[in-house]
Amino acid sequence: MVDLSSLLADLRAEGDELDSWLADLPEPAWRTPTPAPGWTVAHQVAHLAWTDERALLATTDAAAFQAEIVEALTSDPDPQRFVDQGAEDGARRSPGDLLHHWRERRAALHDALAATSDGVKLPWYGPPMSPASMATARLMETWAHSNDVADALEIRKPTTDRIRHVAHLGVRTRDFAYLVRQKPVPTAPFRVELTSPSGELWTWGPDDATATVTGPALDFCLLVTQRVHRADTALEATGEAEDWLGIAQAFAGPPGDGRPRQEGKAR
Repeated sequence: MVDLSSLLADLRAEGDELDSWLADLPEPAWRTPTPAPGWTVAHQVAHLAWTDERALLATTDAAAFQAEIVEALTSDPDPQRFVDQGAEDGARRSPGDLLHHWRERRAALHDALAATSDGVKLPWYGPPMSPASMATARLMETWAHSNDVADALEIRKPTTDRIRHVAHLGVRTRDFAYLVRQKPVPTAPFRVELTSPSGELWTWGPDDATATVTGPALDFCLLVTQRVHRADTALEATGEAEDWLGIAQAFAGPPGDGRPRQEGKAR
């Protein structure tokens, strides 16, 4: 069973790392373009603040969260525009106001999740989630968007074993990646073996699976968050797992576009 307090500590650490890059960032640098088309550093932080705020509402007032979704889809049936508008609105704030807003939202979410029983199912844009699953999803997004900010600001983001949460979510969302693309879901489980940043071997699935994925955990995490092209990883796959690596998606919502191949770029 997942230790929620440890998971929340890792979530906080991911947020604190990003915060340390932003605390003294000059105002013009907030407008630096990131690898996500049309998104600046401010958009990245605004998206995290908006999503943390939605997660906080889902955790503290499920009925209000569900009513918000109904209202949003009534005015615009495209949920992606609803998400993107949150980033656009937030990016218009002054950097100081935006940073303060994000800090408040993530701190409040941490406290709300810590106070929620793990048996409770929280509503979300996909299937309902336990507090641990919600914390894992927030850690995944914080880590992924931090990578975008690091790339934009030419910061070398440290790689820690906290990415195990991202890898776990990437494995758990295998079927979702097929369903969201209306593709047949493989009937047999896959075997995933990843080498952690500290050198430990992380494994999922049965030893005798015919479809396998092996390689660096960092590459897998970047791939399932669609921060790297499949061809730019050192991952190896057999059987049906090769197709999966082309569509893997650990985040909710419609199919992502991924990232273009970076010729000559080594990670």
